[in-house]
Amino acid sequence: MTTPTIRRATPADAEALSRIGAETFSETFGHLYPPQDLATFLETAYAVETSRRDLADPDKAVWLVEAGGAVVGHALAGPCDLPHDEVTTTCGELKRLYILKAFQGGGTGSRLLAETLAWLERDGPRRLWIGVWSENFGAQRLYGRLGFEKVGEYHFIVGETRDREFILRRG
Repeated sequence: MTTPTIRRATPADAEALSRIGAETFSETFGHLYPPQDLATFLETAYAVETSRRDLADPDKAVWLVEAGGAVVGHALAGPCDLPHDEVTTTCGELKRLYILKAFQGGGTGSRLLAETLAWLERDGPRRLWIGVWSENFGAQRLYGRLGFEKVGEYHFIVGETRDREFILRRG
């Protein structure tokens, strides 16, 4: 298998971004939700129009991971909108980072994360934020090694389901 490549997404990638977003979210978290809750969430969060807005927003950046001619992962970064009193307009957030399970474990996720964090700090160090599921212990350990600390909690809504999420901050 060839090493997956990472590239910045363009507006022409809206449909591919929507597809991989829904596929990776479902693969990672779909087992947690009743089917109707998951479907309702995916219809909004990963709608093609939502992807078009993200790709057109100059304050956001999206990357796609490709392998064998297919999109197998993605990341989204931009201004922080997590519900925390210390979030300001200068804060950045890693909003999404997902890779299909079949393509995990070869360092691609680390490369994608490094690329995303570098973009967030392209103009110099600033306060960075991440929301992470309270039971995603592997991600919490990884972000902890990168200097992120838990500073709060909130509920992530998927249909009628409310997930407990941790708010992590660095800087």
